Amino acid sequence: MSSWGTPHIQTITVFFCFYLVRLSMKKLVLLSSEAVTAKVANSTLRYFQNFFTHCSWADRSPLHEAASQGRLLALRTLLSQGYNVNAVTIDHVTPLHEACLGDHVACARALLEAGANVNAITIDGVTPLFNACSQGSASCTELLLEYGAKAQLESCLPSPTHEAASKGNLFLDIQYVDQDVPHLGTPLYVACMSQQFHCIWRLLYAGADVQKGKYWDTPLHAAAQQSSTEIVNLLLEFGADINAKNTELLRPIDVSTSNSMVERILLQHEATPSSLCQLCRLCIRNCIGRPRLHLIPQLQLPTLLQNFLQYR
Repeated sequence: MSSWGTPHIQTITVFFCFYLVRLSMKKLVLLSSEAVTAKVANSTLRYFQNFFTHCSWADRSPLHEAASQGRLLALRTLLSQGYNVNAVTIDHVTPLHEACLGDHVACARALLEAGANVNAITIDGVTPLFNACSQGSASCTELLLEYGAKAQLESCLPSPTHEAASKGNLFLDIQYVDQDVPHLGTPLYVACMSQQFHCIWRLLYAGADVQKGKYWDTPLHAAAQQSSTEIVNLLLEFGADINAKNTELLRPIDVSTSNSMVERILLQHEATPSSLCQLCRLCIRNCIGRPRLHLIPQLQLPTLLQNFLQYR
């Protein structure tokens, strides 16, 4: 396979050869009898049928089928027979990709135990973790992370954290709550655009930067555009700046719908100073820092204050 180059080059080469054969056959019609032409045509057809039927890089293996259908016994049998656990299709999809896409955690575990590459990447940049997040599979996600799956690879590849945020899945890896992908923004921004309230709360609770969105657009800009009063109130409670300006020098109130409830909330917040308690909570959480927010319960403080600092 390596001598042929990439699968796309192989495909182009095959069809180019097929085109040349068709041209040759047209010439044979002019130069040969009908019997000779038919014989050549049948032989050529059988050759290409055989080529596409048995070409390994173009086919899904039985292991792919078993993994995608969640047939654990069949999958284990195939592995014991020596099938390659990291076999790839023409798009570099592995059996582990299929198992995670179908939320078949038992099959995924069997593949990982057999040595499947937990960070395998398709030609579209998709990993098994991305598939698990896209399907909202908490069990597959936890399993993959346990085996060393990386939530952040190259910035140009699809991000499992962003995919989970857009679908409202709550099992995010908080290590990457502020991961910024240029064309997507942060997970918090994506969740605001998708109006995933519970996911937004989880991200903010884990210490996501409430001001960090997509370029100069903040999560509050996104929430104001979506006219979500519940999300706007939540962002304001976590310290969102109502005066932040985007690249067009517009504030969140400027991108909200005129005379909407969101516009009224932003106007009221602008006219009403934050309470001293709220300012102190934001300041203390900022001083503690996101990596140490989970240690708040260990502070020598009354439970009431601990709960207040944790937005409980």
